[in-house]
Amino acid sequence: MKAIVVTDRSAGTAGMRLVERPDPDAARLASLEGANYGDVVVEVHASGFTGNELEWPSTWVDRLGRDRTPSIPGHELAGVVTGLGYGTAGLSVGQRVFGLTDWTRDGTLAEYAVVEARNLAPLPGDVDVVAGAGVAMTGLTAWQGLFDHGRLRAGQSVLVHGAAGAVGSMAAQLARAAGAHVIGTGRATGRQAALDFGAHEFVDLDHDTLEDVGRVDLVLDVLGGEIQKRSAALVRAGGTLVSVTGPPEVRPAAGLAVDFVVVSDRAQLGEIAQRVRDGRLRTHLGRVASLDDAVDALGSPERVPGKTVIRVRP
Repeated sequence: MKAIVVTDRSAGTAGMRLVERPDPDAARLASLEGANYGDVVVEVHASGFTGNELEWPSTWVDRLGRDRTPSIPGHELAGVVTGLGYGTAGLSVGQRVFGLTDWTRDGTLAEYAVVEARNLAPLPGDVDVVAGAGVAMTGLTAWQGLFDHGRLRAGQSVLVHGAAGAVGSMAAQLARAAGAHVIGTGRATGRQAALDFGAHEFVDLDHDTLEDVGRVDLVLDVLGGEIQKRSAALVRAGGTLVSVTGPPEVRPAAGLAVDFVVVSDRAQLGEIAQRVRDGRLRTHLGRVASLDDAVDALGSPERVPGKTVIRVRP
């Protein structure tokens, strides 16, 4: 099979190569030997890529800290199940699926991927695979940040940093649909996109004063750094600062600070897919390229807002 691999941590996207790798062996997965319980083989039709994942330790080492290069990046996919491993439940051969792969296993920038069945959900036939791959991680991150960790409820206010980005645009839509007042932030060029995706207000972080926002019930932070530190002071008593960039350095005076790593959840994926199908949730797609063109596309210095998706199969 064709696959994108990386071998040099210092090279970043410049170290990506399109190579031939062995196909996953469905027969081996169906036996007890050499297989992880509950795995499936997925023919990948589209793969999402997160811009900073080559900085993640899990891209380069396994859970025991051992080098695992050459490794295949990409951890979001939409495709079709072609093989069932021992102990698989809830999926069938030929079924369209989408979801996430484990961080420390080979990813989805390949024609086939081996994925734990529990990390996948059915993808409705009328939802495009590019949309499915583009919403898997972004949708789950926004959902879990807002509702699982942020405990957002109708009538509350939420500050969504990077509201024109891949995760922020999902969060703005979900928060508004939940009845929250949404304040988006970002650069001036993202103002209209943030408003289109559901923000009631927008703060230009380069020219507006963030502190003018006042107190909010929830901050969803995807930026980190100084913006995150300043945001802690905006959380009202009993509110929450939720970060996906690591443990917050500054905690709200009378609220909670939470950092989390997104996990795949079949029920949540199903809810997200239904919203995409109904038109209630739009995937913010940025750069879309074929697998043959993926190395050039992922290595391009041009910044394109939205989720990067590689269409593996036409």
